[in-house]
Amino acid sequence: MSKVNIDCKHFRGHIPCKPHKATGVHCPECKQYEPLKERILIIKLGAVGDVIRTTPLLRRLRQDFPQAEISWLSYTPPVVPMDWVDNALDMSLQNILWLGAQQLDWVINLDKDKEAVALADKLRAERKSGFIMGKYGKCVSDKGRSEHDKWVTGLWDDANQANTQNYMQEIFSICGYTFNDERYILNIEQRAFPQVDHRKIVVGLNTGCGERWPTRLWPDRYWAELSETLSKKGYEVILLGGPQEDEKNRKLAAQSGAKYLGTFPFGEFYSLIDQCDIVVSQVTMAMHVAIARDKYLVLLNNIFNRNEFYLYGKGTILQPDLPCLGCFKQRFDSNCKSSNCMELIAVSQVLQAIEPYRR
Repeated sequence: MSKVNIDCKHFRGHIPCKPHKATGVHCPECKQYEPLKERILIIKLGAVGDVIRTTPLLRRLRQDFPQAEISWLSYTPPVVPMDWVDNALDMSLQNILWLGAQQLDWVINLDKDKEAVALADKLRAERKSGFIMGKYGKCVSDKGRSEHDKWVTGLWDDANQANTQNYMQEIFSICGYTFNDERYILNIEQRAFPQVDHRKIVVGLNTGCGERWPTRLWPDRYWAELSETLSKKGYEVILLGGPQEDEKNRKLAAQSGAKYLGTFPFGEFYSLIDQCDIVVSQVTMAMHVAIARDKYLVLLNNIFNRNEFYLYGKGTILQPDLPCLGCFKQRFDSNCKSSNCMELIAVSQVLQAIEPYRR
């Protein structure tokens, strides 16, 4: 029997490898033999935007460990860039059993959810970075307790509000790295949208933000005014959103004359954002897609620390002029300085932020 290189990157174990299927070659004479060295697992389950903004880490890992087998555990494996990882895995029993049976070299857990820290705690690995499970079954950090430690900033509102690091700086630091402007990685399905008039500057207005933090929502009447004003100024205005925003966007399109092309699966939605020159968005997945596709971004923020977001020098962050920003509140209450602080971001401010792009 021919020697089998079970350490090869192409070895599948239960089915023929790609080089054999392509040419019929066996291991001893194969010129595509790539021995694996390190086995690295990233645990970043969701949400989709968080998965996308974690992808810059892959650039550094591939630089330092070119022969590693990198696996990524996520609730949304299709978002994980498959040309940068070897295994994009969902959180299934089969995958947990497979990972648990291995001796890994490095487990990087960047999620604080109970299932993520429990798994990170139980997996066998020479090195672990990020969040693990403590004595009482709760999330703890694997190391430092500095004022900028991502675990600590999640525990105390004042520590979060005082934090000056962006998300990439935080996760790179967790892994012992320094963030050097490594870019997002996002593979998209290229689709033509003939309805979009590229003779004009195309502005995408992402009107939704998901269910978890409805306090992020900019008022519908502001979106309508912005859409109508931009259309009159000669911009091509496209309304963006998912199924939750479908009814809203249909009404906004009827009111303002902006174009609304409907809802799309992830890949096609990314492609629609890629049609835009400028994107106006609250803090949500579309924001991260816009950053990944190098769009000029006008970000509307209130409940998060603005330092968390890094726009790579292409865009601006608008927020209310209040001392209580970064509160993480899911609903406004009697302690808030405003009954809805997003109303304090005026349409005129957004228009002013967009105008420099025209010049």
